Amino acid sequence: MEGEANNQRNVLNLVAVFEEHGAGKFSWRDKQAPCDQAFPATSQPQQLSTSPSSQSLSQVAARHGEEEEQRGLSFKCLRSFRHKIREDNWRRQQEPSLEPGSKEPEEKKIALELLETEQAYVNRLHLLDQIFYAELMKEAKNGKAVPEEVVKMIFSNISSIYQFHANFFLPELQKRMEDWSYNPRIGDVIQKLAPFLKMYGEYVKNFDKAVELITVWSEKSPPFQDLIADIQKRKVCANLTLQHHMLEPVQRIPRYELLLKDYIRKLPPESPDRDDAEKALEMIFMVAKHSNAAIAEMERLQNLWVVYQRLGLEDDIVDPSNELIKEGPIQKISTRNNSTSEKYLFLFNNMLLYCVPKVIQVGAEFQVHLRIDVDSMKVQELNDTQFPHTFLVSGKRRTLELQARSEEEMNAWIKALQDAIDRKEKRSETFKAAVPGLETGTPALKTEELGRRAPQWVRDNLVTMCMRCKEPFNAITRRRHHCRACGYVVCARCSDYKAELQYDGNRPNRVCQECYVFLTGCVVPEDREGKHKGILEKGAAEVSGRSLLCSSLQLLDKNGKGGTRGWFVIPQDDPLVLYIYAAPQDVRAHTSIPLLGYQVKDLPQGDSRHLFQLAQSRQVYTFVADTEELKRRWMRVMARSAAGIARLEDDDEDEESCDKAE
Repeated sequence: MEGEANNQRNVLNLVAVFEEHGAGKFSWRDKQAPCDQAFPATSQPQQLSTSPSSQSLSQVAARHGEEEEQRGLSFKCLRSFRHKIREDNWRRQQEPSLEPGSKEPEEKKIALELLETEQAYVNRLHLLDQIFYAELMKEAKNGKAVPEEVVKMIFSNISSIYQFHANFFLPELQKRMEDWSYNPRIGDVIQKLAPFLKMYGEYVKNFDKAVELITVWSEKSPPFQDLIADIQKRKVCANLTLQHHMLEPVQRIPRYELLLKDYIRKLPPESPDRDDAEKALEMIFMVAKHSNAAIAEMERLQNLWVVYQRLGLEDDIVDPSNELIKEGPIQKISTRNNSTSEKYLFLFNNMLLYCVPKVIQVGAEFQVHLRIDVDSMKVQELNDTQFPHTFLVSGKRRTLELQARSEEEMNAWIKALQDAIDRKEKRSETFKAAVPGLETGTPALKTEELGRRAPQWVRDNLVTMCMRCKEPFNAITRRRHHCRACGYVVCARCSDYKAELQYDGNRPNRVCQECYVFLTGCVVPEDREGKHKGILEKGAAEVSGRSLLCSSLQLLDKNGKGGTRGWFVIPQDDPLVLYIYAAPQDVRAHTSIPLLGYQVKDLPQGDSRHLFQLAQSRQVYTFVADTEELKRRWMRVMARSAAGIARLEDDDEDEESCDKAE
């Protein structure tokens, strides 16, 4: 029943489109055209999906109906459909001998109706093939009005369709109706010939291009336009345009399905034609599906070609088997200068293209900077207070930190990427375990992936010291470098090593000491090994993951006018000490404050700042929190630590908020 409703909606949608766009431009004509014998559907029009996969034959016809409204098409034929659409009376008026009160069986009336509409349809095909096509081809051969190839492209395989219906389908139906008295059936005839209806797929697929060619050459070649106009004035055209007549083959398959369904409903339960008719209906349905698939494939290729043109038609990208899943602008986060720049992503079923909009868009609109294959790709949402709506895309050779404009957009990208990854894995029959989220804090690859995948680089502004030797960075003698194996920010001394990395084609890359030892197996000389960890050498990321509370605060100087902003942590395993880091990814704290014995004081809000103090004897520390809520939580945690209470009753709440802060 669902398939029936869909096909009924298809034809009526076509009527509605033509009627809406033709209203006010085209008046009723007194004489009805032959195409009034066509079959609209029973149900009221509904909005259909616009995705290529759901396009139907009648939707294509409807779309071109909108375009042709501007080209002067007559809508008399299709407007007449509207007055005949009723719940139980959706077909044309019957001949007097076939009125409902006659003694003829209902199934025979429908069979005769099929025969009569087939005769009218063959006349329409004769007009397209033997008149329009033949005379335009003759003009193309004798003159220079239009090339022969253009005429062939306009009419596609209309000759084959006409020959099939005129020489096979119609004669078979006529013979069967003549023998109806002793052989009352048509299902076997339709079942035998239905597979040949798949030839409609080529015609439907070419329909868009055909209408476009008619428009282009009508403007380019006056003789071409004059010849078409001359034929359209003839009585056989019934005052309708060429484009209007070309819609008939597009609509024909759904009409077969409607009639055949009604025929089966009217058949007696014991009818010998029931099995054949039902099989024929199934085959007609498959033919319609085949034509719809041709439409979807045509539009997919057209859309894909447009995308390839925007990318400059690069040889290693153009592939007709690709499927475009999602595209859109995105912000790329720089690990060097802590800024963002606008980029553009194209996600296909097999690759992600990371592109840059071209300033001078001559030819291509974008320049492809990076290609990440979906095979072995991973996607991960990141928690970043500085750059919200951020996610990570990593491939074998490169990792990108990307920022969306909203949470909804970020989730849409993550879902599209993950769906593409999942489909790729299913096709390759290699089901992999779900990618675990990177731990909050310092990103790190699994040991077995070190050197095989591009790491996520730690951003420069998140550390103030080397993540290996803990020495502070400066702009002259100790500059920042990235280990190409683990992504850590390290100094020149700690990254003075080269190791071959598999993800970079086994080329030597700069790596840190630990990665060098792991990847090469070489022993580092003792004089280059690091010293033992001191009391402050607790990594901020590691401690934050197991803390009573952590967030960014500002510590004011003694005058209360200025101060330094840092990352403050009270660890669970050392709950009586406050550790202060310069940045949330630092591996060494620059200050620690024993909290035992201190008093926590609330200060009046001044200059919209949320102030509180730690005081003991003459030692006073003044802090500024970002919000009043954060201030209250720090005061509560510090007060308990100062009183020697190691655990909080609401640890879980604070740990969760710490994760959000990070």
